Amino acid sequence: MTLILGATSSGRRLRSRTKAVTLIPFFSACSMQQSRLPDEVAPKINVINGNSTIKEDVAKALEGQDAVIVTLGTRNDLNFTTVMSDSLKLILDLMCETGIKAISACMSSFLFMDPERVPPRFAEINADHKRMLETLQSPKYESLDWIAVLPPHIADEPSSNNQFKVNHGSSPGRQVPKSDLGQFMVECLSQPEHYHQLCGLAYPTLQ
Repeated sequence: MTLILGATSSGRRLRSRTKAVTLIPFFSACSMQQSRLPDEVAPKINVINGNSTIKEDVAKALEGQDAVIVTLGTRNDLNFTTVMSDSLKLILDLMCETGIKAISACMSSFLFMDPERVPPRFAEINADHKRMLETLQSPKYESLDWIAVLPPHIADEPSSNNQFKVNHGSSPGRQVPKSDLGQFMVECLSQPEHYHQLCGLAYPTLQ
C-alpha cells in the first residue's frame, strides 16, 4: 500500500489523488479533515485521521505501507511556517526506523529559481520548501529512495495523456495539469531514474 500524507491539504492535491487512486487500487491517506476528500475518491482509500507533526499519528499511518507520497501544504496561509519541513523530517525518521524506502515529496518549482526572484508573498512558503529539500538531501536519508517533485503552476486542465515532460534540475514549462502531477507522484516511486533527483514537470512545455 502507498500512504498519502497531506491528502486534504488543498484542492489541487485532491485532484491529483483522484488520478493516483486509479493507478493503485488501495491507498491509505493521513488526513486531518476527512470530510474534504472528494466523494469519488473517499470509497477507494482507507482514511487515517491524524496530524503529520505528531509522531504517534505518523507511525500509525506508516504501518503496513510500502511507499509514501507527501503533499503537505498550508492551504491559504502564506506566513512563516516550519510545519511542512518538520513533518517531513519526522516522516523520514520513521521511514528509516520501519524500513520503508520510497517517498515522493511535492514542493514547488520556485526552488529552481534564485530566492530573490520568488514573488515576495510566497517567500515564507518557499523557505520551508527549501528546508524540506535540504532535509531530503541530508546524508542521514541517503539510503531512502526519495524524489523531490517541483511542479510549476498546477492547472485545472485535462490530463495530457502521458505527454507531460519531466526534467531533472529544471522546470520544462510554466504549468502542469493536476492529474499529471498525481500520476507522476505515484509512478516515480518505482522509477529508479528519478531517485535522489529534483524533478520538474510540465505540460505544455516551453519551446
